[in-house]
Amino acid sequence: MRILPYAPDQSGLAYSVGTTLDRFIKLKQSDFPFASGELSQLLRDIALAAKIVNRETTRAGLSNIGGAFGQVNVQGEEQQKLDVIANIRFMRALSKGGEVCAIVSEEEDSVIDLQNSSGKYVVAIDPLDGSSNIDVNISIGTIFSIYRRKTTVGSPILKEDIMQAGREQVAAGYVLYGSSTMLVYTTGCGVNGFTYENSLGEFFLSHPDIKAPETGQIYSVNEGSQLEWEQGILDYVNQCKREKFSARYTGSLVADFHRNLLKGGIYLYPATEKNPSGKLRLLYEANALAYIAEQAGAKATDGHQRILDIIPTSLHQRTPLFTGSAKMVLEVEKFLKASKV
Repeated sequence: MRILPYAPDQSGLAYSVGTTLDRFIKLKQSDFPFASGELSQLLRDIALAAKIVNRETTRAGLSNIGGAFGQVNVQGEEQQKLDVIANIRFMRALSKGGEVCAIVSEEEDSVIDLQNSSGKYVVAIDPLDGSSNIDVNISIGTIFSIYRRKTTVGSPILKEDIMQAGREQVAAGYVLYGSSTMLVYTTGCGVNGFTYENSLGEFFLSHPDIKAPETGQIYSVNEGSQLEWEQGILDYVNQCKREKFSARYTGSLVADFHRNLLKGGIYLYPATEKNPSGKLRLLYEANALAYIAEQAGAKATDGHQRILDIIPTSLHQRTPLFTGSAKMVLEVEKFLKASKV
């Protein structure tokens, strides 16, 4: 009988098969700026809350937690029951972890000061995006941004800790609750995706080092608002049709973004007469997805400038968003510029 000595994998792919999120975070911790364990734990806290929200969404039809909650949030949108549940779950996870000093949530009017002056991070989060799709069983998601506070640890939270440009993010990600649940995130060193294995209760690395195709043949936009678009957007969408691109739009931002990130395509949410500043929120929707897009080789713009360069001036600031395959985003900007001449 031959007995072979164990030879450690030297390929650099030790985390490519059967790797849990927790193990991956530990393997990659040296990539984190100011690595001291807090950011790693914060990502684990978010993953834990995502598991709980996943459980709630999968049983929504059986436990009477679908449908409207009966209140309107700060955005003027009717809250769904799962909006409220998801917000509570993430708030609890982020507050108990100890790494976060403040939270900005779509569901809260003001900044939530956790009274944790030793926390190093600020989290901006949309706990449940696309919640109007819950009752019809279409994919929904969570979007989050993580910033390192600007003020000295131990001091009170100030406006400068909250109002940071997207380029200041130290991590960002989203969770997609669909036919399978996925967590996709970046810490500025590429983008990795993890799929949830229900029977084991773990996220496993399934999409290492995601790279967005340079171009694609999918465009995602709400064409019901076509009569309110500026001419450049109308011209671009008509060009997509002439080139026989496929229209794919679910009304769930995370689902549409995720598909285009993997397959190649562009997501468009332009300004309209009704929403001249756009509708998507800068701090906890556009910034996170723009950071992920750029880390995967894609682009994100408001039509005129890079999303990550916009300096926020208000907590729930809105912005147009065009994000996806790099060549397609550049093409949209070209059409918008030409329409202004």
